[in-house]
Amino acid sequence: MSAVDTGSTTTTPAPASGFISPRDMRVIWVLLIAAFVAILNETTMGMAIPHLITDLGITPIAAQWVTSAFMLTMAVVIPTTGFLLRRFTTRQVFLAALALFSGGTLLAALAAGFEMLLFARVVQAGGTAMLMPLLMTTIMNLVPNESRGRMMGRVSIVISLAPSIGPTMSGFLLDHFGWRAIFVVVLPIALVAMFVGWRWLTNVGETTKAPLDVLSIILSAFGFGGIVYGLSQIGSLAEGDANPAPLAISLTVGVIAFAVFLWRQVILQREDDALLDLRVFKSLGFSLSMAQMFLLSLAFFGTITLVPLYLQNALKLSTLDSGLIVLPGALAMGLLGPVIGRIYDARGTQVLLIPGSILAAATLWFYTTLSVSTPVWLVMISQIVLSVGLALSFTPLFTASLASLTPKFYSYGSAVIGTVQQVAGAAGIAVMVALFTVITNENGGTEVPEAVATGSQTAFLIGAVIATLTVVGAFFIRKPADDGMSAPHAGH
Repeated sequence: MSAVDTGSTTTTPAPASGFISPRDMRVIWVLLIAAFVAILNETTMGMAIPHLITDLGITPIAAQWVTSAFMLTMAVVIPTTGFLLRRFTTRQVFLAALALFSGGTLLAALAAGFEMLLFARVVQAGGTAMLMPLLMTTIMNLVPNESRGRMMGRVSIVISLAPSIGPTMSGFLLDHFGWRAIFVVVLPIALVAMFVGWRWLTNVGETTKAPLDVLSIILSAFGFGGIVYGLSQIGSLAEGDANPAPLAISLTVGVIAFAVFLWRQVILQREDDALLDLRVFKSLGFSLSMAQMFLLSLAFFGTITLVPLYLQNALKLSTLDSGLIVLPGALAMGLLGPVIGRIYDARGTQVLLIPGSILAAATLWFYTTLSVSTPVWLVMISQIVLSVGLALSFTPLFTASLASLTPKFYSYGSAVIGTVQQVAGAAGIAVMVALFTVITNENGGTEVPEAVATGSQTAFLIGAVIATLTVVGAFFIRKPADDGMSAPHAGH
């Protein structure tokens, strides 16, 4: 393969032998540092929700927007990354992302109230949204096919350290210093990551002069934002707001805007000017993987948001103890990364996806039985089993979906993966927290442990049903090289 002209620096893709040059590995590791910071930040806030409810005097529905708004912003910004990664250099996108993230982190640390905190999380998310598609696209460009599973396995080690450290670190800081300390700790890590990238990051891939379609951005914001905001209003009806108009209006606007957004992308992609090129869905392998990713994210993100509420309000554990309970599962997910990557390279997807989806679904069905008398050790073991199931699922899905595409579509494919994951996650959080609130309030409110347990059981039931569908989907997804699934071509 020939070297790729990047403008200021040239990075040579790895040869077919599977060897990855030291320079290319340095690029990947710089991006992994940034991804670590972003994921660390995202996972720390789950434990903080009960504290925000008390300290800021807000409802659970409002508090969950600290997480949902972050994910929703990512869902709005991520579709633009397919364009950004083709229009600007790797260094430019990386430095812009870290600057936004660091600025948002500083604002959050200084936030005087809920509104400023929410705005800061939106700014943070704007930067975070660029990082994961940048990482995934870079790996696809630099790592040969026969080594991608192995590399994704190594990536999962680093990325899993953040979820394992995040809740535990958050619990310690919340117990001793308050929620603002979370951002105070994250900020210097982000600044160091930005300096490392400025000093050592090289450019990967080509840039184009394609115009940015502002109307597509507006339609994307109204589409994804309207749908998720509408879903979040379900819980408001149970808190005394009997007016269904906000829910109906938001969902209607969201669905219409989303439909127009899709139509406009189909028109623009004829000239290669789409904000999010939908020709990636011509690949059957990519489409099936995205359906599976949507269902997994829908169930998973809602679940991990509710678990801290259950642990702290039903079992009456401290935030630190709650973080320690989820720590072993997150570590297990990271340690399994290399093994899962090598299995993918050698044996494909189904040997991983089928048992992974069964483990995840079984754990969520167990969660529907959680009560105020459930032993803490049993919850910890179930978290480990869930983490193993998710590790067996996400790594092959990421790899197989992008490997189903031609190189031209890697950036768009990465953008679609991020968009699907974040929109599904935000929707899952909105629906499951809303249902939790409805049932909990009907049984006495969050001050009553039994009411919290009942609300948790009902919300987890939704996740269990969704996760069960992924067991069926796991049988249809295969490694592209194994079954010749077609990829979209570069032509119109």
